[in-house]
Parts: sequence; C-alpha cells; structure tokens
Amino acid sequence: MEVMHELYPGADCALDYAGAHELLFATILSAQTTDATVNKVTEELFRTYRTVDDFANADPETFQEMIRSTGFYRNKTKHVIGAARKIVAEHDGEVPDTMEELVQLPGVARKTANVVLGTYFKKPSGFVVDTHVKRVAYRIGLTDEKRPEKVEEDLMEVFPRDEWIFLGHALIHHGRKICDARNPQCGRCPLSDACLQRGVKK
Repeated sequence: MEVMHELYPGADCALDYAGAHELLFATILSAQTTDATVNKVTEELFRTYRTVDDFANADPETFQEMIRSTGFYRNKTKHVIGAARKIVAEHDGEVPDTMEELVQLPGVARKTANVVLGTYFKKPSGFVVDTHVKRVAYRIGLTDEKRPEKVEEDLMEVFPRDEWIFLGHALIHHGRKICDARNPQCGRCPLSDACLQRGVKK
C-alpha cells in the first residue's frame, strides 16, 4: 500500500467534471472506451447541457451524435437521459449520495456508483473495479476471482476502508501505465517481487 502512495500520490479520477451529475454521466459514457475519449466528448457536451434538467430534456438523436465516438452511443444516450429524468423526478434534481439510490438509476451499477460516491462525495462505500483493477488485483494475488463484484469483496477485505478510494484510482493508474493487459512492464514494476504474474504471457 505504501508503494502505491509513493507511485501515485494523490491519485484521482481521470474524468473531467465540475459537479456530481457531470461525473455520473461521464462515468456512464466511459464504459468500453477510454477516459481521454470521454473527456474530449464532454468538453462540448457539458457546455451544451449544463444542468440535470438540460440532460433530462435532451433530444436523443442530437445527444447520440454528440457522444457517438464513445461507442454504444444509443444505449448510453438512453441511460444518461433516463438517469437524468429519474434524478429530476425522484431526487429533486440532485444526484443521490447512497449506493442503494444510485444503482436504481439507468446505466448505473456498483462500479459507476463507487466512482461517484468515492470521487465526488468522498464516501468509501466500496472499491472501484474496472478492467485495470481486476487485472492488477488478479496478477498480484489479491484475488482469485474474475467477477467484478467478487473482486470488490476481496479488495474490501484486504484493505482498510480509508484506503478504498485512493487505491481504486491508484490501481487503475498502475494498470494503464505499467501492468498493461498485453505488454506489462514487469521489469520496471515495483510490485514485481510480490506479483504472481498470472495471466502474463512469458
């Protein structure tokens, strides 16, 4: 854990946002694409749609074209607009700050909820598990599981609650910069002594 603090001090979410709703919608858009792609899209998107009401009233066809480069744009449009409408109708236009309420929104599962709760609300309700976290955790022996919810449970047992938010972001950074899926930089990885290197082609 100390190594991760040394490697990635102040590790945080790579998505650009200026409010809880922007982080929520950006995270929904980030599925199956890169944060860099999402940040390019949301630069214009967040200038066009400034409030939750704006998103709730967005024209789906126009919205689809604006987010097309993120992939799966039809489903993402349905999820973002649907989530915005539910937030307006049931939460007075304010993004809820509990896991139970967030996962009731269209397009929001535990990973997205954990991003919003940890990054914006500073609530360590769980562990963000994306493809990077899942891969790194498996390779260094923190879990034998493959399903995200099971990986999350294992990580929550291994690490103290006050480290969940930081380590979620730090492991993502590590997966991007060093523990790549196809070409891991094992020779310069400070975790290599403890790494089981499972799933690494030799």
